[in-house]
Amino acid sequence: MSKKCENFDISGLANSAGEGGLFGLAFHPNFPSTPEVFVSYTRSGTPLVSYVSRFRSIDNGLTLNAATEEVILTMDQPATNHNGGDLAFGADNFLYIGFGDGGGANDQYGNGQNTNTLMGTIVRVDVAGGLPYAIPAGNPYEANVMCAGGAGMTPCPEIYAWGLRNPWRFSFDGSSGKLWVGDVGQGSWEEIDVITAGGNYGWNVREGAHCFNPTSGCATNFIEPISEYNHGLGSSITGGYVYRGSAIADLGGWYLFGDFGSGRLFGVPENSSPGTAPVIFDETGLQIVSFGQSTDRELYVVHFGGTIHQIVDAP
Repeated sequence: MSKKCENFDISGLANSAGEGGLFGLAFHPNFPSTPEVFVSYTRSGTPLVSYVSRFRSIDNGLTLNAATEEVILTMDQPATNHNGGDLAFGADNFLYIGFGDGGGANDQYGNGQNTNTLMGTIVRVDVAGGLPYAIPAGNPYEANVMCAGGAGMTPCPEIYAWGLRNPWRFSFDGSSGKLWVGDVGQGSWEEIDVITAGGNYGWNVREGAHCFNPTSGCATNFIEPISEYNHGLGSSITGGYVYRGSAIADLGGWYLFGDFGSGRLFGVPENSSPGTAPVIFDETGLQIVSFGQSTDRELYVVHFGGTIHQIVDAP
């Protein structure tokens, strides 16, 4: 069944300063039987505050009522970049949420390797198991006191994985269940990661597979990126999807992603080993800010200029 809501407007709540605004939207896995939609966005604060909220449809999924907002978590943001990103439900029916490292540059707030904050992490919570949520079994710090969006005195039990700079876009592969993330780099390297429970992806000790902070000792006991590329090919990665459509037979099982700066469309096979070089599929000329997947699992590119483009076979 397709999932649809119209007339949803939170422009009076959201603040789009810098890189802020409306980041992501995820339908409840049982929508519209469970008429809930979860949204990640920023409001005004000092300078911004991240909100993850539940909204409900009161007409069987035809529209979404902005007045039904139920706040799941909030987090003060110290800068107007790297404020948030995507959110999606996994096959386990838990909600996964991405947060950047707090912004600025060079991980200036020291959040990349700090598990006492939700910044620089992928969060996993059970929005059906408690109010505002419960901690799923299998989260690496599940026994600790919830951080509830702020900083904790011990590692946050909401954390599923960490060591990320700005996981702007991520997706679950509907066939394998793997969680693929495009993590935006600093000045040299962009990376693609497959996320696992308890995984540490290295920021800011490393950028991609490379030492970023020599004073840290440049440890190598991090999870390696599946793929990376340098800033000769692009400057801001946008994670995509594993292609499971039927229109382009040769693309089956390829993870497709793009770059906001260069407009290049890349891909790597789903079974790639860490360090696999990406293949350039197209020079789109677009500012690729997101991807979408239709009910028939065909893929679409979202251009920052306000257009949507389907990925089709070359003539």
